[in-house]
Amino acid sequence: MTEKKSNVLRNSVVIILTFFLGCGAMYALIHYFPTIIGTTETKINKNVSITDDGIADAVEKLYDAVVVVNTYVNNEPYQSGTGFVYKTEKDIAYILTNNHVINNATEVYIQFTNGESIKTKVVGSDVYSDIAVLSVDKDNIISVAEIGKSETSRLGDTVFAIGAPIDSAYSWSVTRGIVSGKDRLIEVELSDGNNTTPMVVNTVQTDAAINNGNSGGPLANSNGEVIGITSIKLASSSIEGMGFAIPIENALDIAEQLITGNAVERPYLGVYMADVNTTQSYRTYYRIISEAGVTSGVIVTDVEDKSSAALAGIKKNDIIIEVDDQEVPSSSYLRYYLYKHKVGDEMYVTVKRGSSTEHIRVRLTAK
Repeated sequence: MTEKKSNVLRNSVVIILTFFLGCGAMYALIHYFPTIIGTTETKINKNVSITDDGIADAVEKLYDAVVVVNTYVNNEPYQSGTGFVYKTEKDIAYILTNNHVINNATEVYIQFTNGESIKTKVVGSDVYSDIAVLSVDKDNIISVAEIGKSETSRLGDTVFAIGAPIDSAYSWSVTRGIVSGKDRLIEVELSDGNNTTPMVVNTVQTDAAINNGNSGGPLANSNGEVIGITSIKLASSSIEGMGFAIPIENALDIAEQLITGNAVERPYLGVYMADVNTTQSYRTYYRIISEAGVTSGVIVTDVEDKSSAALAGIKKNDIIIEVDDQEVPSSSYLRYYLYKHKVGDEMYVTVKRGSSTEHIRVRLTAK
């Protein structure tokens, strides 16, 4: 028993000595080498590069090509808008703007960035595209805009507008945004001063601020190339941050036709129309609509003799529901799909005739 107790005592002493030696060693390690023992942290750095040098160079490139358009009726100020010099030919410079900017005016003047104001000639205008072309002597202009392509623009691309919002005090204001949408079909009412026609217009959507007075001005990309013509007529007081521009390709096509001195030629269907989805139509054509079983479309209220429609076999009381396999909810959409064609084209029309569905091929002629 004495030997066993001696062994226990010896082991206890060894354990105690070992404990204190370990504590001493740990203290010395921490004291003399504090960086060896510590908390290990893993830090991941993600480099984000944000570069925005602005669009000043692009603005300067276009700025002097933009003009303020002031219109008069019998020498009295009428309304104002914006335009831009888009090309020169021989001794003439041509300016693009909106039809509604110069509509009904008896005199049209343009003002340049140097303050000079001169009277212009209205080369031609077109209600349905809302495009007008003005001309001045080439020697009067300061700069010509560079034309780009709306077709190659992408959602999110930087764009800017230059114009004269509100009044001349804010002339040549620059607003910046992005391409918010492409091929937006916007329903508007376009007027020639006497008659108002509901239309659908294909547009580029942007969140760049577009206000009264910007109409007819350029919408440009970050290279300073014009990709559209801004139009307040395509906006609304009930929305904010949604501006619209006519694609430059469409505008130039109309402009070149106007410069030739000829009226813009469009195909003519030759029908009188009423929209299905109106209260008046339901009252007047209730039986026809009910029998067809439709809630939208265009009722043919009459057909002109020897017109494209008459020759193709479209009849009074037919309800047009599709054109080229595209749904036709109203007469404004019917005009849009019709005007995408040229005289001589074939257009495929689907109609409800009573309870039956008819598919009709129409050879389009001019009026």
